[in-house]
Formats: sequence, C-alpha cells, structure tokens
Amino acid sequence: MVKLFSSSFVVIAGIVSLPMAVSPKLGQSVPAPDYRDDPRLEKIRTFFAKLDCPAWKYAATFLEAADDYALDWRLLPSLSYVESTGGKLARNNNLFGWNSGRAQFSSPRAAIHMIGYHLTHSASYRDKDLDALLETYNPHSEYGAKVKAVMRRIAPTE
Repeated sequence: MVKLFSSSFVVIAGIVSLPMAVSPKLGQSVPAPDYRDDPRLEKIRTFFAKLDCPAWKYAATFLEAADDYALDWRLLPSLSYVESTGGKLARNNNLFGWNSGRAQFSSPRAAIHMIGYHLTHSASYRDKDLDALLETYNPHSEYGAKVKAVMRRIAPTE
C-alpha cells in the first residue's frame, strides 16, 4: 500500500485483488482442483477446439470459476464465445466484452475469475436467474437466446 501525503488530504492507493481460496491455516492457498477426469473439461475443450478458439486453453479455469461461484459451468465459456469468439477477438485479455470491451485484465484467467465473481456477488447480478442475469449483462433482445444456444452446443443439459 502506498500513502501519498499532501498539505490538505491523504490519498491511499493499493492493489485490488479477487477473493482467493484460502485454507483456515494461516492464509495458505488451497491447491486448484484437478479437472483432468471431469467430463465437463473435455466438452469445453472440444467446443472451442473445433472452432479454433484460443479459449480452449482455459477450460479448467472456466470450470474452477463456475464451481467457485456456483454458476452453470457452460455460462462463462458461452459468454466468452458470444463476446469474443472464444478469445479470437479479445483485446486486453477481455474475453467477455466487459465494460463494452474497454476493460483490461492481467490475463484471461484473471478475466474469467473476475467476471465469475461479479456475476455472483455484484448487486447488479446477485440472486438473478439465468434469463435475468443475461438481460442485465446485455439487454439486447436476442442476447440471452444467443448465449443459451451456445450453452446447449457445449452440452445439451447441465
């Protein structure tokens, strides 16, 4: 944390970070889950790989974020496909078109976790069903149907 002093005020600047899984033992990080045998992993990878989308590399991260934030596991990959063709058109690691495409993320993994966190915790999205969440994400009349169609392409049922 950096403190800058002036004759009339104090400004405090710091680093904002996402919540992180922490064990009860003195802040030790919990190892990331192993998704190698999870059938959802292959479904996400296959979907993106068939379309030659770079997001296939982040299949485990999509699952981790979905599990961490209790989201349908197909939602984040589907949003990334609709918004940036699975990373093909992503600028500044913004797979999700966040902030009308102006948001910048340190990595695609950071973007996945940040968007997952917001969809679960921010007042705009919290406690909404899928249709209401998608309408908030993008109010265009066809948007929700597009995302849900991609979700069904990844896997017909949850």
